[in-house]
Amino acid sequence: MSMFCNQCQETAGGKGCTVRGVCGKTEDVAKLQDLLIYTLKGIADIVTKAKIDAAGLGSINHEVLSSLFMTITNANFDGGAIAEQIKKMIAVRNGLKNSAAGLELHDAATFEAGCCTDSMLEKASAVGVLATENEDIRALRQMITYGLKGMAAYAEHAKNIGREDPEIYAFIYEALAATLDDSLTADDLVALTLRTGEHGVKVMALLDEANTSRFGHPEITEVDIGVRNNPAILISGHDLTDLEQLLEQTQGTGVDVYTHSEMLPAHYYPAFKKYSNFAGNYGNAWWQQLSEFESFRGPILFTTNCIVPPRSEEIRSRIFTTGSTGYPGCKHIAADENGHKDFSEIIALARTLPPPEQIETGSITGGFAHNQVLALADKVVEAVKTGAIRKFFVMAGCDGRMKSRAYYTEFAQKLPKDTVILTAGCAKYKYNKLGLGDIGGIPRVLDAGQCNDSYSLAVIALKLKEVFGLDDINKLPIAFNIAWYEQKAVIVLLSLLYLGVKNIHLGPTLPGFLSPNVANVLVEKFGIAGIGTVDDDIALFMAQ
Repeated sequence: MSMFCNQCQETAGGKGCTVRGVCGKTEDVAKLQDLLIYTLKGIADIVTKAKIDAAGLGSINHEVLSSLFMTITNANFDGGAIAEQIKKMIAVRNGLKNSAAGLELHDAATFEAGCCTDSMLEKASAVGVLATENEDIRALRQMITYGLKGMAAYAEHAKNIGREDPEIYAFIYEALAATLDDSLTADDLVALTLRTGEHGVKVMALLDEANTSRFGHPEITEVDIGVRNNPAILISGHDLTDLEQLLEQTQGTGVDVYTHSEMLPAHYYPAFKKYSNFAGNYGNAWWQQLSEFESFRGPILFTTNCIVPPRSEEIRSRIFTTGSTGYPGCKHIAADENGHKDFSEIIALARTLPPPEQIETGSITGGFAHNQVLALADKVVEAVKTGAIRKFFVMAGCDGRMKSRAYYTEFAQKLPKDTVILTAGCAKYKYNKLGLGDIGGIPRVLDAGQCNDSYSLAVIALKLKEVFGLDDINKLPIAFNIAWYEQKAVIVLLSLLYLGVKNIHLGPTLPGFLSPNVANVLVEKFGIAGIGTVDDDIALFMAQ
């Protein structure tokens, strides 16, 4: 069986990639990712059937998180690294089998793939997405699995800061095992999907607490988007502990550090403002890196997704990966047993390369996470009561390459001047440099941060519900027009559904992994809808 992958928004034809991923991953990498997920399901099968307490699994939990994270879109293209992770997780799985002696285990818990990649690929061909024949069951299993991938990413970031919740691990095992259980009905899996959203809220709250306890609460900050005349390193992704270590190690070296894409919100945290070489943000959303990495001229550090396969060997030679990321031919920097990473090679390379080429000037403002917005609550409430603010639009989520995503720029431009955009994630790059002005000193684009900071938007909405004395979040003057791309957006969506948010518009296309029946459930039960034309959608939202 050839590869089949439909986990991201850009999947070929809105149905599935079958030759090579639109993301750039090869058939072999796609299959190895499938087998890694299958192996994790086998571990989950043992843990659940043997009633093993997840709280006592320690490093195994961490390897499960890392394994799930490796399979997120644009995270790891290194087939060799994924094959090694499969071997490691099979060894972990086999070490747990004694606890399940006498129990009937699924094939995922017992198969052996040998030590060569060919045998792994052969097994992978039989256990991919399409191995589930019923399209509705398959769609629900996929939605749960993709939600778990996003959950694992956020849990790993929290773990790196020293925050863990055994309940998250226990649920990941329970949910992974459930995707192997042929006795579960579609209704059972719909219920599990909502529970996935429930734990999505928990993991985002955990990461929020981890980030703010370590780095302080985000505060309103102007971020320079120009350049200085020093050699520099560009850091991309989401992991703030990697940024912290890089900033510590670049002190006194004459090397500046710039953020790219989803690392932009790091500038909003007080803890990072003490570093004089933390220069600003360079460029835009992840998919523009092909040209922006060329003009940056210095080394690039990927802490998480989103990697786009580089066009030249010269750019590849400047890319370093860490954490769950990987790309063939790029140096990978692993942490030692204490979590320390040695970035000296990146710093040394930076000092031999020219400063970044300036591609824009000015600044952008952000830092409107829940603590900061709630500090302005009186001002916001008054603006709503007086009619100065008529409606809030949550436009969180992801950016991407599709030309149809110009919709979100046009949407922001055409919104009435008495509306405010609440955003988080790289979707912000479609409108955060438009200069949309303010309402009585309140900026019309309030950037809460990274995609995981969609939690902040939920906290803000729930607080406004309380302030206005409403019994239903859907009675607030808030509309949700969200763009999605990969699996962290899936867990954000499921979390919003769990919180009771209805009538979310999702675009630029609905997920390719949804079957018609499952899509209808989302429409009928939660009011999920796609996008239309900008003018029609604005008229629809403003009338609600």
